[in-house]
Formats: sequence, structure tokens, C-alpha cells
Amino acid sequence: MNTKTGNPTCLWKRDFALLIVTGLMVMLVYSMNTERMSTIRSLVFKLKDKPVPYRATVSEESITPIKNTKHLLVSAFMDQRIKGFDIRIIGIFKRDSIQPLHCSFCCGSVFNQTTPAIILPHSDNFGFPYTATDVLCQLPKNCDASHVTLLTKPSANASEHTFIPVRNKNEKIRFNFTVCISNLFGDYNNVLQFAQTLEMYKLLGVDRVVIYNTSCGPELKRLLQSYIQEGFLEVVPWPIDKFLKPSNGWRFQEHGGELQYFGQLVTLNECVYRSMERSRYVLLNDIDEIIMPYKHDNLVSLMNTLGPQHPNVGEFHIENHIFPKKHFEPSGRFHLSRWEKIPGVNILEHIYREDPDRSVYHPHKMIVRPKLIEQTSVHEVLRRFGERYKVPPDVCRIIHVRVALRGHLKLEELNEDKRLWDFQEKLIPNVDKALKRAGLIPAEEQNKL
Repeated sequence: MNTKTGNPTCLWKRDFALLIVTGLMVMLVYSMNTERMSTIRSLVFKLKDKPVPYRATVSEESITPIKNTKHLLVSAFMDQRIKGFDIRIIGIFKRDSIQPLHCSFCCGSVFNQTTPAIILPHSDNFGFPYTATDVLCQLPKNCDASHVTLLTKPSANASEHTFIPVRNKNEKIRFNFTVCISNLFGDYNNVLQFAQTLEMYKLLGVDRVVIYNTSCGPELKRLLQSYIQEGFLEVVPWPIDKFLKPSNGWRFQEHGGELQYFGQLVTLNECVYRSMERSRYVLLNDIDEIIMPYKHDNLVSLMNTLGPQHPNVGEFHIENHIFPKKHFEPSGRFHLSRWEKIPGVNILEHIYREDPDRSVYHPHKMIVRPKLIEQTSVHEVLRRFGERYKVPPDVCRIIHVRVALRGHLKLEELNEDKRLWDFQEKLIPNVDKALKRAGLIPAEEQNKL
């Protein structure tokens, strides 16, 4: 029996090739497993390194108590105009209870990073226990803060505190002129004058009106809602009476209470910062006042003249002129029957103006460049980065229809001023439309329009 055997050389080559292939397969499998384990480890480490999301209480209210203090938070804004600080908080502080505080931030998904707070009470407090107060905060390194609060101790558990949003981070200029009206209270219901004032401001080139509302009458509430829907009016709820005993007046010794005029100074400052990044100019005046150009057709033309003439001015002072509402224009041409049942004053009927008594203090109101303002009072800016300029009254003055300031003056001692009548052709139909839109003109009168 013959037995055939293979060539030893060929067998050796075959076995060697199988060994190489087997080795390569082992190395490939090992490499794949190693890469997979490396990926898994990397994912594990990433999961370990990822910060645990914070659970902070965020307030959407316009007034927020600061825990363990007698103070209140109102709002917070990015403000890097003062070296070393990044955020300015507007608040209401009890003057005799100011203590060291610490700013605590929500930075992305990390919170409870703190820095010391610098507390700046406003100098105008008119003797009241509570005052408008700024708090300056420096951001921690690499912190893009979305929310901030104040702590009495840096080690405090921030999750037990309430945070407020940081505003003005991505705002762009959208308006030329914003009017800031401090607050409505006492069920204010001067509907006709309010509608006439807002429509007058539209004709003068105002883009936005901001008003703070504690309480108002039912008819005015309907009118406010109409202007909100139109996009011209921004109403900020202002329930200050739920936190403090606000005063109806401006002097503590005379009017009592805990905070001047329902927080007038607080809301004016809040409005300046609210408007800082979105409006070139801000008008600071009361609800019954109109800042009126007398040598220009509108506010745009006025400030296009004054602005370049005074490039470093941040505060343009406008003199207040009273039009006593007890004196009426005799012809009655603007005593319109369709407005008779509308609550409030018809400013077109009052054309007699007092001369201010300049031998005593006479108040002004202001047009400001908000980026040049740090703190404001009612009649003047307290802290600013720019200069002040008093606008001559023949160029611009305030039309203020109210009770007489110099009540002893006789009618013949007053000046006839019909500046509002220059706008009557557009003003009257626009007021009619506003009242009709709010459902305030009776149906029988609407048919006559």
C-alpha cells in the first residue's frame, strides 16, 4: 500500500500563513475591544464631569423679596459702564437695615457662585424708611449669568432663594423715543387726558410708552389693554402695596407711609435701565404732562438739532408750565359731545398758561440719553456720565394741564398758548379711534364719527 505525503515545504508555508492570519484576527479583535472600552471610559468620564443641573426658583414678578432681609428685588440688568462691575440690580431697601450682601448667579448649568455686592442707596429718599437702591455685582470668571439673587452669606444654600432674570444682554436699538410714566395708583381714571396724551406723543414721534400700574379705574383699564394690543404701550404690574405701605405723597413728614409716591423713584430708574439698550432717548414725565417742542414739528426734529449741538449731554432739562384746568377756552370749539361721558380732562379746552415763578425752585422734567444716566430722581438726574443742558422754554416746554400752581393769578395775567391746536386735525380723529377701539364711545356717538 502506497501512502502519499505532502511536501514539507508547502506544509510549513501553509501553517505559517494560518498563524499570521490568526495573529492579525486576534490583534484586530483586541484593537476593536480596546477602542470600544476607551470610548465607554470617555463617555463615563464625560458624564461624571457634566455639572448637575441646578434647581433654582425663578421669579417672573416685578417685585421679589430678598430672603432673610427687609429688602426687595425689582430687576437686574447687564451694566458694564463702571469698571469692575457687570450687573446692576434695582431694588428697594430699608435704609436702617442695610447689611453686607453677596451676589449669587446662575451661570449656564452651574449656580451658587458668589461675589461681594456693592450697595448704593439713592440720595433722594424724601425721609421715607425705604428707598430706591442699586446693587452692583461682579461676575465670576467664565460666568454667563442668566439669573441673579442676593444672599446674606456667601455660603448660603442658593437653591432656597429666589432668582430674577438678568436683562439687556442681547437688546438692540429699536426705538428713538420712549416715555417713562412712573405709576398709576388710587384707581386713577383720567381716561380722556390719557388718550389725548398718548395720541399726542404718537404725533410727536414717540415709539413706546412704559407705565407702572398699581391700580386704575375700569375705563382706563380697557384703554390700557387696547394700547397694549396695539404694541405702543408696555404696562408693568406694580403691586407695591402688597409688600409695603406706599405713600400718596412725596414728603414723609407730611404724607407718611414707607415709600415715596408708590415707589416713583424706583420705577423711573427701572424704566431708564429697561430702555437703555433699546431706545436712543427716554422722556421722564408724569401722566398729565406732554414734553412739547415749540420750534420743531416733533421730537425727532428737536433732538436731531439738540443732539449734535450737545454731544456730551445726557440730561436735557425741560421747564414745566402749568395750564390751570379751571380756565376754559371761551368758544367751546373743542367741547365735543361724544367726549362728554368719557372720564377725565379735555386738554384742548385749556389754553391759558402760567408763567413760572423763577424766584423760587421750579421743577423740570427730562429727556435723557439712557446710556449716560446712572441714577435719576423725579426732577433731575442724581448720577450721570454726561453733562446737563437746560433747554430754553421757547424751544421746548412741558404742557401740564392740572390744578393751578399759582392760584392767585387772574385770567388776564396768564398767557394764551394754543400749541396743542396745531395738531388738532390729526389728534381729534386719532383720539376718537382709540376710544372707539376700547369700546368707550357710546354706540349712538360712534355712528356720527
